[in-house]
Amino acid sequence: MAARADRGLGATVRGEFPIFRHTTYLNSCSQGALSTRVRRAYEEYLDGWDERGAAWEHWVERAEAARAAFARLLRAEPGEVAVTTSVSQAVSALMSALPFERWERRRIVISEYEFPTVGQIAHAQELRGAEVTHVRPGEDGSIPPERFAEAIDERTALVCCTAVSYRTGHRHDVAEIARIAHEKGALVLADSYQAAGVLDLDVRALRADIVAAGTVKYLLGSAGLAFLYVRRELIPELLPTQTGWFADEDIFRMDISDYSPAADARRFEAGTPPVPNIYAGLAGMSIVEEAGIQAIEEHVRDLATRLIEGLDELGAQVVTPRDPARRGSLVCVRSTDVDALVASLADERIACSSRDRNLRVSFHLYNVEEDVDRLLSALVRRRALLA
Repeated sequence: MAARADRGLGATVRGEFPIFRHTTYLNSCSQGALSTRVRRAYEEYLDGWDERGAAWEHWVERAEAARAAFARLLRAEPGEVAVTTSVSQAVSALMSALPFERWERRRIVISEYEFPTVGQIAHAQELRGAEVTHVRPGEDGSIPPERFAEAIDERTALVCCTAVSYRTGHRHDVAEIARIAHEKGALVLADSYQAAGVLDLDVRALRADIVAAGTVKYLLGSAGLAFLYVRRELIPELLPTQTGWFADEDIFRMDISDYSPAADARRFEAGTPPVPNIYAGLAGMSIVEEAGIQAIEEHVRDLATRLIEGLDELGAQVVTPRDPARRGSLVCVRSTDVDALVASLADERIACSSRDRNLRVSFHLYNVEEDVDRLLSALVRRRALLA
């Protein structure tokens, strides 16, 4: 095997994640491993609650710290970032700002690889007059920009293209899709949950108008915390009707007499922020920031290449592209009985997951080459469960 990952990166942080004492954890695409740092952050939140009681000013400061951390992750400005409880909340707020009832632009274009959140919210807009068009993959499993071009026209309001498919690991060419969409006057939403924390994201280079993701996967926090980036020039044009207390221009004014949304991306927020999860999210993101996204991306790329080469030697059917520029951090391999395969690996304390008929294996900064080799050894003994 030619691929050599930087074992130093994995070995440096691995001790912060107790699960590796007993399990080969290869399921970050579902949920990041729990670190001692995140556990301590929850304890800090509880200790502060016990000591100070209603510490609202401090909790608001923590929410602003999360906003700044998300902005650094994206190379964006804090005022372009809304702190939300989930991508579902974020995308729902965005969709509520698109006036399909009175627009000529009523089409929403979504890829077949969108997470259910995006697809379900898009179809919910049909109740408001929207029309949803699906872009389907080709025979090789990819969805090239040309397929989006066929679906996007002057009636299109929004194009949704996940940065990395949670089902296959394919990586969309978001920048090219955005170029095509913008030529037709459409906005672009990139669900980047399978990218944030493991791939280098620069929203200007990505060219998407809106980017959403959360902390439960590669940002190493918990469920219940996410963000929505909205390009600053676009914010004044979007007035969400899904709103709440923390979306107001002055949250402490307690004014119920009108709708006065914040001038920046905070207008896409809702009610009380997820304070405990913000503590955890900041702790998890601090690990990612200390390691550096570019270093993480290179490390994960080499681990994935090592796995793909080993799967090729087994004669397995790899669904994920071999070209690192066309994939994310997860590798999918076809199985004859994927549920049995996942369960059998779990019996050996190897944690993976599945989508469709594929075994999903995902790497992060804490993985090392020995994790890849242990999985490959286990798959040799289970060759009958690989297609």
